[in-house]
Amino acid sequence: MVVSILTASALAGGLAGCGSTVQRAAATPTGTGSGYAGVSFAGKALAGKQPLIGASVELYAAGTTGNGSSATALLSNPLTTDANGAFLVPAGYLCPSAASQIYMVARGGKPGAAAASANSAAVLLTALGACNQMVASTQIVLNEVTTVAATFALSQFLSPGANLGASSTNAAGLGNAVATASALADISAGSSPGPAFAANGSSPAPRIDSLANLLNACVASTPAASACSALFSATTPAGGAAPANTLDAALNLVRNPAANVASLYALSAGSSVFAPVLASAPADWTLFVNFTGGGMNSPSGVGIDSAGDVWVASYFNAASVFSPLGKPLLPQGITGFGLSSSFGLAVNANNDAWIPNQPSTTVAGNSVSVLNSSGQSVAGSTGFTAGGLDYPIAVAIDTDSSAWVVDYGDSHLTHLSSSGQALSGAAGYTSPTLEFPVAAAIDGSHNVWVANQSGSSVTRAAPDGSQITSYPCCDEPSALAIDQLGNVWVNNYYGNSVSEISSAGAILSNGSYTSGGIDHPQGIAIDGAGNIWITNFGGLSITELAGAATTGAAPGAALSPSRGLGGDAALLQAFAIAVDPSGNLWISNRGSNTLTQFIGLAAPVRTPLIGPPVAP
Repeated sequence: MVVSILTASALAGGLAGCGSTVQRAAATPTGTGSGYAGVSFAGKALAGKQPLIGASVELYAAGTTGNGSSATALLSNPLTTDANGAFLVPAGYLCPSAASQIYMVARGGKPGAAAASANSAAVLLTALGACNQMVASTQIVLNEVTTVAATFALSQFLSPGANLGASSTNAAGLGNAVATASALADISAGSSPGPAFAANGSSPAPRIDSLANLLNACVASTPAASACSALFSATTPAGGAAPANTLDAALNLVRNPAANVASLYALSAGSSVFAPVLASAPADWTLFVNFTGGGMNSPSGVGIDSAGDVWVASYFNAASVFSPLGKPLLPQGITGFGLSSSFGLAVNANNDAWIPNQPSTTVAGNSVSVLNSSGQSVAGSTGFTAGGLDYPIAVAIDTDSSAWVVDYGDSHLTHLSSSGQALSGAAGYTSPTLEFPVAAAIDGSHNVWVANQSGSSVTRAAPDGSQITSYPCCDEPSALAIDQLGNVWVNNYYGNSVSEISSAGAILSNGSYTSGGIDHPQGIAIDGAGNIWITNFGGLSITELAGAATTGAAPGAALSPSRGLGGDAALLQAFAIAVDPSGNLWISNRGSNTLTQFIGLAAPVRTPLIGPPVAP
């Protein structure tokens, strides 16, 4: 590691400005054991533009035993901010590893020299990144903007009391979430967005600044002030306890984005420190970014690879891949290699994207393209063509790396090996129960379930095609997904409803799930907690339903309001949806050539998605 080492006095002078004295006492690193020794860096805790004086500042390493698990304090004693809100972290603190994600929390402090007393309700958060990414010249800010950005990006990894953690097997998801927080807010300036925010994205600064003002109205006052009590009242979850500090209030807001929206917006007018702000109350407090570019041209299928990169198929002969921050990794996208009139996409264990292609006026089609992250084909110049492919429309990957392809043209199923060899004969598997199939999903026993658009049913095929069984359940189904318990969830496009079928084929709901804003449901995904997420092709929102594994709600119960969520996100003909390891939702909009990211809204899922979803 190479860093530019500055002396403590130089750091203090550069941060504090005129006449500031940085607190150095009681800030020795913890422990003498093994670990990665971090460098010194400086920062400020601010209430808006005012210093938080006498605030307690702690440096933590994120936990590794599960989402929201206990973090590790890296200093033997917290720092205390000076009259300018400044502090200096000494070198030598031991992170558990070089890659440990570290963050800072400021608690209490007087909001400015004129304040009569400290505000114990003020708690601010800034996510810093991996321990070995810190350099000695770094200067960071903890304020309401960094708190809002970090709370959204890290909502699935935070627990009340400022604990941040993930499972040891989801380091990538946590790291991407921390990077998202830094893209949403400049942690050196305390403003939104940050320097890493993708140039092709729509800035969420007005929404972040409105919520930062909401927190500032409390931080800049006292715990007993009306601004704090009103904030805590409006962010108390139904049946839950009221928060006692600004960070827990922000976390409640992020996890309940449709609750008390108008009241919270009105409270945000209690401060005008941050700008720009929303001109009117939002539909809800979901945080989203719309991304353009990457060669998208009527985007359709979406999939996530193991690094959190987002693959997008386009109907008009193209494919795209975006970083976890939404930046196109191939600015012009991918063309050729057989890409044509594509609707589906799935990512395999090698992080290759499988995309079925229908014939068009310029491309022969009836193939499956397989593309690697460099944009090259691993299936030849025209893609795989074996197995009697006939207007293939969807694809699903099994845990044995084989692929099941749905043939809309002749209502067959084609089973391909990882190298493109036909496992289902020259013409694929056929059955009278397959009636213009449009979607597929694979269960934990390697059976493939297929949605039949014309048959108003779903079909289950055994791994070797020997048994093909139909289950009448639905109303022109458009998509389906399988949950952690083996239940099959089916979107009914014209029925404006969702059906549920047990793993044994029992009809648990024949289109009785209709709430939560369902409007011509198209895409469907299940998150790591078993919640059901749906894109509404005919509406301007997404829907969340309780799944069979959801705690505290009956299967199919609406977890989103009657209008759905994301009404301000400019969704247009929202098609496919996928959950990433950070808990973000990614949605393709066929009507606007955009890719929408809803930040921190869902429980993380291990990617690529192969078989039923698994928490990472």
